[in-house]
Amino acid sequence: MAKTKKAPSRFKRQIPLILMLMPAVILVAIYSYGSMVGTVIAFQKFKPANGFFGSEWVGLENFRNLFTMPTIGQVIYNTVFISLCKMIGGIVVPVLFALMLNEVTKVGVKHTYQTLVYLPHFLSWVILAGIFKDILSQTGVINGALQSIGLGPIGFLSDQKTFPITMIFTDIWKGFGFGSVIYLSALTGIDQNLYEAAQIDGAGRIQQTIHITLPGLLSTIVLMTVLSMANILNGGFDQIYNMYTPAVYATGDILDTFVFRLGIENAQYALSTAAGLFKSGVSFIFIVASYWLADRFAGYRIF
Repeated sequence: MAKTKKAPSRFKRQIPLILMLMPAVILVAIYSYGSMVGTVIAFQKFKPANGFFGSEWVGLENFRNLFTMPTIGQVIYNTVFISLCKMIGGIVVPVLFALMLNEVTKVGVKHTYQTLVYLPHFLSWVILAGIFKDILSQTGVINGALQSIGLGPIGFLSDQKTFPITMIFTDIWKGFGFGSVIYLSALTGIDQNLYEAAQIDGAGRIQQTIHITLPGLLSTIVLMTVLSMANILNGGFDQIYNMYTPAVYATGDILDTFVFRLGIENAQYALSTAAGLFKSGVSFIFIVASYWLADRFAGYRIF
């Protein structure tokens, strides 16, 4: 009886918190779940004049048409390649930076470095795209420096071979400072007595890093790696859409930009919805798998 009496009182105490959450819950319900009604377009010969429920039902025809398009295989490959490289670089570079920054003993210098590398994270790709277009153009600073030492200009944003690499490196540059925050936090949790014991045994800084620091970071690295699997099909729409051109569609077009062009620019709503639904379905599988792996290998659970 005592437990049943505590339940209502606990609920009453949480009413203010529930009310605070309601605006966010309502917005998510409207814009994230309410909009899912539109996925029915993927199974219709959609005509805006007829609406969602008045258009002709065609079943899986849109998916068959989508996967018979000559470019869809390359688009999927581009998405996976760019996303996977970004994921790997987005883990390796922040870890290396966190390890190097951890070796800086002067607090003022350390905070200066942190501030400088954090700043790009807070700039939108609209701003950075304009900056990179100027810097990486045929007449930009980078190509000017290359020509001054006898090297020909490189089409960073216009050559099909170099465009994906440019997207990968610029994305890593933008996010590695902010991404290192969690690893810097993990470094503070390592027992300092281990380093003192290692010094007594004659271990140098490199040996301490290999045998103490990296094992101490391993669980965090595994967790971040596993969780990043959920974004394997998110190649970075904002970045690529603001920096690519038709000349690099062959290697730079990803699922998000492909869907945008199909639906918004070409008005092929059914095909674009089918492509978006395919991406969402695969992403859902990766999300479920990533959280299962996070629980299995890193002990991370949401609930």
